[in-house]
Formats: sequence, C-alpha cells, structure tokens
Amino acid sequence: MFKKILFSLAVLIFLGSCADKKDLIYYQDIQNSSQTSINYVPNEIQINDILYIKVDALIQDSAKPFNLDINASTSINLDTFKVQGYLVSQDGTIVFPILGTLKVAGKTTNDLQKMLVGMLNDNGYIKDANVNVRVINSKVTVLGEVKNPGTYSFEEQNISLNQAIGYAGDLTIFGKRKDVLLIRENNGTRTYVKLDLTSSDWFNSPYYYVKQNDVIVVNPNGAKVMSSGYLSNIGSIVGILSFAATLVLLFKK
Repeated sequence: MFKKILFSLAVLIFLGSCADKKDLIYYQDIQNSSQTSINYVPNEIQINDILYIKVDALIQDSAKPFNLDINASTSINLDTFKVQGYLVSQDGTIVFPILGTLKVAGKTTNDLQKMLVGMLNDNGYIKDANVNVRVINSKVTVLGEVKNPGTYSFEEQNISLNQAIGYAGDLTIFGKRKDVLLIRENNGTRTYVKLDLTSSDWFNSPYYYVKQNDVIVVNPNGAKVMSSGYLSNIGSIVGILSFAATLVLLFKK
C-alpha cells in the first residue's frame, strides 16, 4: 500500500513539473499563408501625455508665435521637448499660444492637427498652415514572467502587443501564455482584459495595438508556482521521497 502511495507521489511530482507543448507555442490556430485585414485604430491623446506641436507656414515669422521658444544654446533632443512640451492636464486640456486653452484628450493627433489648422486659418493667423502633432512620452509597462520586465518608451504612434512583449525580451518558459492580463486606462476608466497568446482570436480586437500607459502582466504557469514553494529543487523532492520511504520501512516492521 505504502509503495503505491510512494510511486503515486513520485509520478505527481514529475507530471507537475512538466510543461505541455500546447502551453508554450504562440498562435496555434494560424494557418500557413493565411491572410487577414489589419484593423488600425489610432491612439487617442490621454491625460499626462506630453505633446510636441510644430506649426509651419510659408512665411516663417507668422508661425513663430505658435512654436516653442527653445534656447538655441540648449541641446535639442527628446528630453528637451518633454520638459518644454505641452502636458495634457487633468481636465484634458493644454494651453496653446494665442489660441488659449484647448480640449485635446480623446482626440487623435490627426484630429488635433486638423483642429489647429482650422483655428489658425479661420482666425486669420496663418493661411495654409501645416501642423505636426506627436505624443512624445508614450510608454508601456510589461511585468511578470518576461525576461526583462520594466517600462518601455516608444516613439511610434502605434505598436502591437507583440512588439511590447518583444521589448521585454519575450515570455520566459514559465510565462502562462493563456493568461496574459492587459490593464488599460482611458477617459477615466480602467479596463482589465485577459488574452490568450496561444490563439490569434484577439488580433482584430482593440487590444492588438497597445495604447500609451498600458500595463501587460504575464502570470506564472503551474511549474513556476510549484518551484516557488517547498518543491523548489531536486533536493527537496529527494527529501520528500526519502521521508516517505522511511515511513514505509517503519510500518513494515
């Protein structure tokens, strides 16, 4: 009887430490040479975003009052623009030269560009103005079972969730691919979504592209959970088996 218990315990420990191939392979439902359309959704400007806004015109002097006054002796780089850029306030606005307080949260950068061009033209400030708007502090945080967890900045207007995970060095073998949590804040609402990276079902969902300030959490699989407890190494397992064997011998006497 005790030998059966001992054998069963050994088998359970062995099986519990094994990972199924189906738990490790990404997007198992994708067929070779298959194609799907891309549903591109531009990111909206959010509270605490920092905007770079450049106004150009045929007559440069007419655009000068609407541009940031950066000291020529200052080294111009991304950090400079972050300090002197337009920080979107808690009420979703920025204060723009001459035009005053503007509501920008919830608009795409393209929407804001069109709005500024219209205001400059309609108010007679600049005819045929060209406006460029960029979010310059976009970032995504990747936590949990990835090789390099942390917060990563990106300059593109959009990156995919796959790219964000790539920045963090991909999931470790202990990452639970069927249980990846995406936390998103937008317009005062926090959304929690569970994604299965072994399937491509979510590729055409609003969660394929990450948004600025998204948080991605990769949960540990069973093998990692088990290894974090008493069964954390071979010595512990051998100790348990030895203890069980001793009990068997004692009862046999």
